[in-house]
Amino acid sequence: MRLSPDQMIFWQFGWLTLNGTIVFTWVIMLILLVSSALITRNLSVNHQRSRWQNLLEIIVTSIGTQIEEVGLQNSKKYLGFLGTLFLFVATAALLTIFPAYEPPTGSLSTTIALALCVFVAAPLYGIAEKGLGAYLKSYMQPTMIMLPFNIISEISRTLALAVRLFGNMMSGGMILAILLTITPFIFPIVMTLLGLLTGMVQAYIFSILAAVYIAAATQVKNPTLQGKTSFNQPKT
Repeated sequence: MRLSPDQMIFWQFGWLTLNGTIVFTWVIMLILLVSSALITRNLSVNHQRSRWQNLLEIIVTSIGTQIEEVGLQNSKKYLGFLGTLFLFVATAALLTIFPAYEPPTGSLSTTIALALCVFVAAPLYGIAEKGLGAYLKSYMQPTMIMLPFNIISEISRTLALAVRLFGNMMSGGMILAILLTITPFIFPIVMTLLGLLTGMVQAYIFSILAAVYIAAATQVKNPTLQGKTSFNQPKT
C-alpha cells in the first residue's frame, strides 16, 4: 500500500523521475484545460444556453458569491486564482472513482505547492490594493514588536494549509485502500462516496481559507474612522 502517489514510479532515468504525482497533476490540468475550451467555445448571451454553460455559470456564480461573503468586494479580481484552486482540488478528489488513480493532493509536495501559491498571492494582492509601503507597515501593527510574530504567522498558516489538505486526502485514500483489502464489496463503495464528499469539502475549505488570507492582506483600514465617537445629541 502506497502512502503517497510519489511512490508510484512510471519512468526513471538517473535523477529524473516521473511519478504518480506529476502524471496525475498533468492529467487534471489537461482535463480542466480541455473542459474549459469545450464549454466556452460556443457561449451564448441569450436565454438559449447549453446545459454545460448553465453548469459553468452556476459554478462561477457560486464561487463569486463565496468570495464576496468572505469580504472581497470585487470578486472578479480574485475569481481566476481562487476558482482555479477550488477546481483543481475538487477535480483531484472527484477522479478517485477511477481505480488506478491516486489524487496528487495526497502528496505533500503538491499541497505545499498550492499553499505556496496562496503565500505568494496574498501579499501581491495586498500590495496591489494598498501599496507596498502600507502593506509592509501592516506587519508592524499595532506595534513594532509584532513584526516577527506576524512573519511567523504568515509562514505557519502556509504550512497549516499544506498539511491540512495533505493529511485529509492521504488518510482518506489509506482508509479506502484498507477497506478494499478487508471487505472488497459494498462497504468500500459507501466509503468512496464519503471520500468524494470529503474531497469536495476540502476543496471548499482550502479555497475559502485562501480567500480569507487574501482578504486580510487587502484590508484597508480607514484611520479617519478609528476612535471617532460622537456624543453630541442633535439640537431641537
